[in-house]
Amino acid sequence: MSRNQFGTVAIVGVGLIGGSIGLALKDAGVVTEVIGVGRSASNLEEAKKLGAIDRIDNLEGACKQAQWIVLCVPVAQMRACFQTIEPHLNPHTLITDAGSTKSDLIVAAKEILGKKVCQFVPAHPIAGGAQHGVVAAKANLFQGKQTIICQLQENSAADVALVESFWQALGSRIKRISAIQHDAIYAAVSHLPHLLSYALMTSVLNSEDAEQKLGHAGAGFRDFTRIAASSPEMWRDICLANKSAILQELDQYLVIAKALRELIAKEDSQALEKVFLKASEARKRWEES
Repeated sequence: MSRNQFGTVAIVGVGLIGGSIGLALKDAGVVTEVIGVGRSASNLEEAKKLGAIDRIDNLEGACKQAQWIVLCVPVAQMRACFQTIEPHLNPHTLITDAGSTKSDLIVAAKEILGKKVCQFVPAHPIAGGAQHGVVAAKANLFQGKQTIICQLQENSAADVALVESFWQALGSRIKRISAIQHDAIYAAVSHLPHLLSYALMTSVLNSEDAEQKLGHAGAGFRDFTRIAASSPEMWRDICLANKSAILQELDQYLVIAKALRELIAKEDSQALEKVFLKASEARKRWEES
């Protein structure tokens, strides 16, 4: 990577992901300047203090100056961002994002950006943590992690290659898949697990003896519910944005949960063990792959 090759980068939404992008870019020495854009002045000041951004501006001002715009806001806010960006978007500025859903985002981008949509290359870094906010940001968050690129028909090969090099500069490994495939896959392996983690935490909290249960909970409960500490706003938006795929996965999960309930009620130990064994062996193979 050549020094300062990405010029001025505007990060919109400087939380865990946005802050980590800023720290990683500056650590790699591939930017001239990082501009922070966001709703919370105190959060942006904290980001500046931590070195994730160099200065603060509004989105209109950042659009006029930046060679790169990286959208790291909750997915429900992306449409409004496109609306603000469109009148001020320079012809050589590239836009990428860190959104956890893609199909809805691409529809919004095409509707609002029109012919300028060719400058938007959708991405999703598969990295994060249970804690949220810029105070949790880490320069090595993306190191060795996948970033999914869901290129548009309107994107040029050169722009896609540039966006891939941007994420690679953060330490990411690149994988290209379609937006539809992306949303179906991550409904199963990311969105549903978060939903179930929130559900289990809520179930325990709704118990009359919730305090005692939490007081006696061990590593298994801690591991399962770790991601329930994630941003509620972000996961609310993801559930609604990827509704169809999530409902399909949730329905399939509920069928299996109901079948397990019946096996337990019937005390069918052999069938229970068979299900558990199959799942256990598959988990070990996946871990070793």
